[in-house]
Amino acid sequence: MTTQHWSLTTGSRVAVYHYPPAHPSPRHPIPLVYLNGGPVRGISVLDHRFLQLLARQGYDVYAYEQAGGGRSDLLPMGQYTISRSVSDLAAFIDRLNKGRADILGFSSGGAVLTRALADPSVAARLHRAIIAEPGPMDGPTAHIAGHMGRKSARGLAPAPTGPRSTHVPRYAVAFGLMRLGLLSPDTALIGQAEGDNAFTAADLGSDTASAYCARDARRIPAEETAQNFSFSPAASLHIQQTVKDSPSIASQLRQSRTPAMLMIAECSSQIRQWETTVLANDPALQRTQYMPGVGHHMWNGLDDNNHRAVAVITAFLQDKPAPLPNYPTRDEIPAFLRDHE
Repeated sequence: MTTQHWSLTTGSRVAVYHYPPAHPSPRHPIPLVYLNGGPVRGISVLDHRFLQLLARQGYDVYAYEQAGGGRSDLLPMGQYTISRSVSDLAAFIDRLNKGRADILGFSSGGAVLTRALADPSVAARLHRAIIAEPGPMDGPTAHIAGHMGRKSARGLAPAPTGPRSTHVPRYAVAFGLMRLGLLSPDTALIGQAEGDNAFTAADLGSDTASAYCARDARRIPAEETAQNFSFSPAASLHIQQTVKDSPSIASQLRQSRTPAMLMIAECSSQIRQWETTVLANDPALQRTQYMPGVGHHMWNGLDDNNHRAVAVITAFLQDKPAPLPNYPTRDEIPAFLRDHE
């Protein structure tokens, strides 16, 4: 994959990947932009393969690694905020210079997309929005102690092999204290670049397992290569904290007019209310697609999961009938949540 670097008007310099529409599929005129999860993480090999599959359906696909993640340039620690992430999305679409764009936001990228929909100046740049397995959209949502989906592979999958930063005491203590909120992410104990380089895919083993159904515990695919993997725990925690500290965006989201779709996984490791809060408050959310047999990482290369996800996404982007039932609807939210108690 070829990496470009774009300087955005926000001051961020981000790594960009472009998968142009492949022949012989009919070309779709509106660009499709992918916002990966993390929040400050490289785009996984599995995601790159999935984006290439969308390009083979005739989509002009762009993806960028959010500032500080992957091959993108670092920011000063204090600039890692959810607001900056939304501003970077708007600046990226402007830099693309192809008019309004369709956006696929996954996990924390789905939270960025939700907040973009609640900001009229950014939403004006969006054509259609696909919110896949979103993180919490604001502080009140982040503080919900809710329910998760069906059982994931966390605790069932074999322990990952390879080196771990958490085997080094200084890193283990620093990362642990940051997660507990007892040490600031901008600590001088570990420099930002040093922390990024120290963190390995094996450190995220339990998080990776939680993105798959229990039945897949013994066949979780390799999501990363040593060359591709990048995760910034400090910057990610900083962004997550700005979400937790943010006021409700529900009233702004209720003004949204951008056609949107929500994707929910059966074995989701996300809090269900993170997903249903979007459904309850976005009047332009036209359909929900509950994806059976998959965990948080819905396009994972196993069985026909990628093709099923492509079918759901392309049907919505082309305004064609959904391949799955519209479930849950807004009226079904209480029953949906009861079903996962």
